Amino acid sequence: MERPSASLEFIALAHLLSWALLLNSAICANFSELFQPYWAPDHIVTQGDLTALTLDNVSGCGFESKSKYLFGKASVEIKLVEGDSAGTVTAFYMSSDGDYHDELDFEFLGNLSGEPYLVQTNVYANGTGNREQRHSLWFDPTADFHTYSFFWNSHTILFLVDNIPIRMFQNKEKNGVAYPRNEAMRIRGSVWNADDWATQGGRIKTNWSHSPFVSKFGSFEINACELSPESNEVEAKANCGRLSRFWWNRPSLRKLNKHMRHQLRWVQARHLIYDYCKDTGRFSEVPRECAS
Repeated sequence: MERPSASLEFIALAHLLSWALLLNSAICANFSELFQPYWAPDHIVTQGDLTALTLDNVSGCGFESKSKYLFGKASVEIKLVEGDSAGTVTAFYMSSDGDYHDELDFEFLGNLSGEPYLVQTNVYANGTGNREQRHSLWFDPTADFHTYSFFWNSHTILFLVDNIPIRMFQNKEKNGVAYPRNEAMRIRGSVWNADDWATQGGRIKTNWSHSPFVSKFGSFEINACELSPESNEVEAKANCGRLSRFWWNRPSLRKLNKHMRHQLRWVQARHLIYDYCKDTGRFSEVPRECAS
């Protein structure tokens, strides 16, 4: 079976900006306008539309958005570390602050030359994560740029690769499962050393003779409800929660359409490597959100 094409409906909705670009929506590809370094700025280089993050035996590095966002879509193009990237992790994620934070993760787990990258996704709600899935990819993510996106509303969260859903996390608060819908999150990116777990469970360590390890980020696109640093947070959150105001709250986006369900089934059948829902060694009982 060939890789299914991206959903035309989803792409069209994502570009209906004539009515979605209100005062607290944003879309921009300029790194310096949207982001700032939060860790090792000397390891971050921006040139034109591209931002290079470098890991060496001194430090990794990271950036974060100046504003926080509550619901919408955030995308970036990434070209991952080439060659022997064992032990390294490149991350694109969203996170709120504090111990009881919400978080959505893409973590790209490096590997030996010739071995495939794995992408690990995770969802934290109210400070609790442990909801990992790992996927292989149907392309070489070091050969060219590919688009990685979060779509997030009060009903569902989608992790998308080139606008193809690889994971869906639905709101099951009625079953007692916390859902990330109250905390605005910053958008972040980083490259760091995680050779205690990232590659084959930590058996393969980072080979520093191959450093520096460089991942390239570009073409940032944010179409989400923005809480700027000057925002009144209570009022801004109330604004973001108004169901009729923004495109991502349309009833048609509360669940996947038929085409995207087909795409997700294809990814799960061909590329799902690990699913915490089926890990009986970690969980003596099936996590509540995994129940159908």
